Amino acid sequence: MTTIGDSISRVRNVLKAVKEDPFITDRFIHSMVMKYAKLLIKKQDDIDKIKRFQSFFEVLPCIDLVEVDRVEACCGGIKSKCIIKRTKDKIPTLLEGPYGPLFRSVTSIDGSVELFKTYPATYTAMSATTNFKYNKKKYFWYLSGYLYFPNIEWDAIRVEGIFEGDISSYKCATEDVCKPIQEQSMGIPEYLFAEIEQMVIKEMLTSGQIPTDGPDDKQNILR
Repeated sequence: MTTIGDSISRVRNVLKAVKEDPFITDRFIHSMVMKYAKLLIKKQDDIDKIKRFQSFFEVLPCIDLVEVDRVEACCGGIKSKCIIKRTKDKIPTLLEGPYGPLFRSVTSIDGSVELFKTYPATYTAMSATTNFKYNKKKYFWYLSGYLYFPNIEWDAIRVEGIFEGDISSYKCATEDVCKPIQEQSMGIPEYLFAEIEQMVIKEMLTSGQIPTDGPDDKQNILR
């Protein structure tokens, strides 16, 4: 799997920008790669297809939950005996897909119980039906950076999703070693990265951010 450092080196090599350049920093190249990676992911119109690419997704193995008021959870219509829990802190920003934030799974810590995504109004309507007492599924909804959970008694949950930024600080407590960002996986399949790489190079060339070869240079591999 391509690492962040590998992706930066690949772009630099094609651009012939391997030397230090104040206008072409590693951070800038990485931001450009992520810009087009997100663009291509958003164009996928089949969420099940996206979920099959497991390398896209990262895991937050243990997110603490706290009990909150039903009004805060936007479900004041739910019966008074309903217990609502919420992630203690906001979770890292997720990449938005065609159907909202890209979760692959939200489960119990050991992964044995899966929760299903819904919305406050939908859950309120479901809970008001006569047959809902036979519904054994667990549900969650995403609101303002938090996850909310009706009628669970767990102290923590596990989340797998496509996150926009570096989430190593959320995982270090449960991992022996926290890798430097350059050694972290890009999480992008090779067939997509080749297209992303060309899109990055094209923008950098057309925007004038790097010098191009002269018109007589037939060795320019970008022609």
